[in-house]
Amino acid sequence: MAVMTITEAQVWTWLEDVPDPEIPVISIVDLGVVRGVDVAGDQVKVTITPTYSGCPAMAIIAMDIETALAKQGVTDLQLETKIAPAWTTDWLSDKGRARLEGYGIAPPQTAGGPARCPRCQSDAVEKISQFGSTPCKAQWRCQSCLEPFDYFKCI
Repeated sequence: MAVMTITEAQVWTWLEDVPDPEIPVISIVDLGVVRGVDVAGDQVKVTITPTYSGCPAMAIIAMDIETALAKQGVTDLQLETKIAPAWTTDWLSDKGRARLEGYGIAPPQTAGGPARCPRCQSDAVEKISQFGSTPCKAQWRCQSCLEPFDYFKCI
């Protein structure tokens, strides 16, 4: 029986296929939730950080990680949740930001509001509400196409 050697790079690749349960077009890797991967022999340790301390999706993310890695033959998995340092939108990858915008969610900007409408690309936008469909998003509207859209808040 051949023994499979698991590498850190493989685990990162497998985790790139695990979608965020609230925004399925972005992986947990591109979202920046996966903080680290360590492989020691047959044991795999994955460190994750919630996007905010009360994030209800973390239990699903943990289960999805376990399921994805089990499908790849990982039998000894340790999941560690770290809340410090706190997750920040700076951890979003460029690929993740592009996927958010393609999905109709304006990616975070350091200036505090969306640079443009993710649908028509107009920069004529206005805030409707500081609170959106999830705590990490705010509700905005484009003044050109008149469509509402979520804005992923800077954290």
